[in-house]
Amino acid sequence: MTPPLHLSLAGQAVDVLREQVLTGEIPPGSRVNEVEVAQKLGISRGPLREAIRHLASEGLLTLVPHRGAFVPDAAPDEVKALFELRTALECAAAELAASRRTDLDLVRLQEVCAESRRNYRAGQPFPYRLDLAFHRTMLDAARSPHIAEQVRLVQQRVVLLRSALEDDPSHTHASMDDHDELVMAVADGDAARASTVMRRHLSRVCAQMMTSLNR
Repeated sequence: MTPPLHLSLAGQAVDVLREQVLTGEIPPGSRVNEVEVAQKLGISRGPLREAIRHLASEGLLTLVPHRGAFVPDAAPDEVKALFELRTALECAAAELAASRRTDLDLVRLQEVCAESRRNYRAGQPFPYRLDLAFHRTMLDAARSPHIAEQVRLVQQRVVLLRSALEDDPSHTHASMDDHDELVMAVADGDAARASTVMRRHLSRVCAQMMTSLNR
């Protein structure tokens, strides 16, 4: 019996390769050097190619016949389309979180917000892991697994496209403030306000990305 992907060499390669793509170690527009990556991971190219196909199915890589796998470049139309989908999904999730959250959900949301500020004050860039952790915790509070899975795929692609853009301190502070306000709305059980804050937050993130792309 074939082992599950997450337990196989290909599954391990998926995790490492996803990290390299999302952090910009393999930057947008670049081709994945299969020989180099396979040697670095200590695996053959078979499991690596399986991992590449998996990430291509998630939209994190693009397969070009006879040329290999490439990390997609950010394009304005793609950014707009992703945020249209993400806004629809996450505004709904924010509303559900406000009505379904538990006290433990609130504690976890507050912990992620506090950790984000600690890291940033220590001089570290706002890492994508903490941003994803906040939104994932919000999705956990919504208790809608189908929405959560679709949001995860969209968020990854947004993180990928942002990896090539410079950090904007004012934008980072605004994002952390948005997260704090979202937690307050969810804590108050105010579904309408949670949705409004999430929409404003994602609209501003989209606008910031579009501005960076047009420079």
